Amino acid sequence: MTAADPGRPLVVLRDASAHYPGPPAVAAVTGATCSVYPGESVALVGPSGSGKSTLLHLMSGLQAPTAGTVRWPGLDEAPRSPGTIGMIFQAPSLLPPLDVTENVALPLLLRGVDPAEAARRALAALDRLDLGVLARKLPEELSGGQAQRVAVARALVSAPQLVLADEPTGQLDRATGTRVLDTLLEAVASAGAALVISTHDPLVAARPSSRWSVRDGVLDTTVREPAAATPTTTTAATTAARELL
Repeated sequence: MTAADPGRPLVVLRDASAHYPGPPAVAAVTGATCSVYPGESVALVGPSGSGKSTLLHLMSGLQAPTAGTVRWPGLDEAPRSPGTIGMIFQAPSLLPPLDVTENVALPLLLRGVDPAEAARRALAALDRLDLGVLARKLPEELSGGQAQRVAVARALVSAPQLVLADEPTGQLDRATGTRVLDTLLEAVASAGAALVISTHDPLVAARPSSRWSVRDGVLDTTVREPAAATPTTTTAATTAARELL
C-alpha cells in the first residue's frame, strides 16, 4: 500500500444525504459534512437506527448519496480499488462457498497478488487474531463472533488506507473485543491509515482519538473527546497488528 498524503483527506462528505422514498419514507442520513484524514481514528456513536451504518456505506462508496457529495481526494477518487478501503460489516459478510483462508485472501487476489502469497498472508492475518485453527472451515461452521473476527482479518490483510468498521466488537466477549480493537487501532496507526468505527459500547468509543455522534440521521462532528487511557493494549496485540502490515 502506498502511504497516504497526510495533508489530503481520505474521504470528504459535503451535505451528503441518503433518503429512501418508501413507503414509509426514511431519512437515514441528512446533510452530513465531515472529513477523515490519514492517522485519524473516529468513534461513531448513536442509538440503533440513527444512521451510523448508512454513513459508513456512504464513506466506503458502496452507497451513493441521494443529495450532496462524497469524494476521496486522498484515495485518488478510487474508493472501490481493491485494498484501498477495508470494510467490516455488522451483518454476516463472508462468502459461503469459500473457506476462511480463501475469504481472508480475497482482497489480495483482487489486487493481483500471487495465490500462494495471498494464502500465506491470509494465514498470518488469521494467526494474529488467534484464528489459525479455523483456516479450513466454511462460514457456516463458525459462530457469529468467529465470523466477525475473520471479517476483521480480511479487512486488514491488504493494509488499506481507510478502515470502516460497523460494530466490529458487538458479538465478542470483552477480552476478545479488546484484542480486536487493539489490533485495529495498532494496524491503522502503524500504516498511517485511518479508522472510523461505529459502536454502542462506551469503552470502545473512548479509545479512538475523536468521537462523532449520529442521531436521527444527523451527524455531529463537534463531539471530539480525548481518548481514554488504554492500559488493556497488550504487547501481543501490538506485535500482531504490526505483523499484519
